[in-house]
Amino acid sequence: MKLLKKAPMQIFLLFSISAMLLWLSRNSTAFADWHAKNIYPIWLNTIGRFFSLFPFSVVEIGLYSVVLLFIILIIKCIIMVLKKKNIRSLLSFIYTFLRIASILFFLFVINCGIHYNRTPFSQVSQLEVGEYTLEQLKALCVSLTEEVNYWSAQIERDDKGVAIIDCDISVKSIEAMSRLGDKYEVLSGFYAKPKSVWNSSILSYQHITGIYSPFTIEANYNLDMTAYNIPFTVSHELSHLKGFMREDEANYIAYLACIESDEAIFKYSGNLLAWIYSTNELCAADHEAFTAIRAKLDQAVDADFFANTAFWDKYEGKISELSETVNDLYLKSNNQAAGIKSYNHMVSLLIANYK
Repeated sequence: MKLLKKAPMQIFLLFSISAMLLWLSRNSTAFADWHAKNIYPIWLNTIGRFFSLFPFSVVEIGLYSVVLLFIILIIKCIIMVLKKKNIRSLLSFIYTFLRIASILFFLFVINCGIHYNRTPFSQVSQLEVGEYTLEQLKALCVSLTEEVNYWSAQIERDDKGVAIIDCDISVKSIEAMSRLGDKYEVLSGFYAKPKSVWNSSILSYQHITGIYSPFTIEANYNLDMTAYNIPFTVSHELSHLKGFMREDEANYIAYLACIESDEAIFKYSGNLLAWIYSTNELCAADHEAFTAIRAKLDQAVDADFFANTAFWDKYEGKISELSETVNDLYLKSNNQAAGIKSYNHMVSLLIANYK
């Protein structure tokens, strides 16, 4: 009974502390930077290291466990209410739910939410990002086409001509990010082992390639998707693990990590994803120029495009539409006004790097 009386205050305090930290970060970049540099590494090197020891995605198992727990609690609550005819059991269930929610919200804020408001990686790396011309965009697309064509010829492919991964993704992605950390101090240090989601169809139905868990500080990826997506996606999620939450910057960091790798499939993945984002922009601006550049792309790449389209088409539906809407709202609520279009802003960073 005493715990029941204390529950509202405990829940209120944790939600209040979380909201205050989030408010501080949104109103003070200096606070967000200080937290990213001095506080977050503590959690990364304790929570992150601990959960990195497990060979499976802990957050995935945690999700299943939480769902099962709430089903059990609901059944128990209904039984108790029917037997005792009072609301104490109902209040206990509500407080249990709110306790868990307040803890998860706190973990989200300290391991993720605050970082949306830190100094952008482009500024940290002294990259001069600004408006770019159509000619600069064309030049970037031509350069990326040459890179994709070169690395397309270096990778392993299956009997259908689709790219395959011939290395340990976890090991090689950490090596690539660590190599990038030698150039940029903010990306140096410990990296938790990236993990595939066992039941990746859950992500596929939502059209999600990867996900960063702030609750366990894990980088998770969709194992079922077309291979060329995986190195880039894993590097993208690892950049979130280093506290860079903006999607355009995570994409750009992923590109840099992939081209720093000594594995051909990483270089192919990084350059191909950069090519896709860049040529999408070119197609919208100058379809004729896009058509000319597209014609110069190695035909072997078409097998990957066809496989990728066929894969995601299997999961089209209301779930993927809802997931896209939720993700758009989530990004907009976390200081990314463009929502899901934020991923495309990577092109500005690519052009600044190219210049």
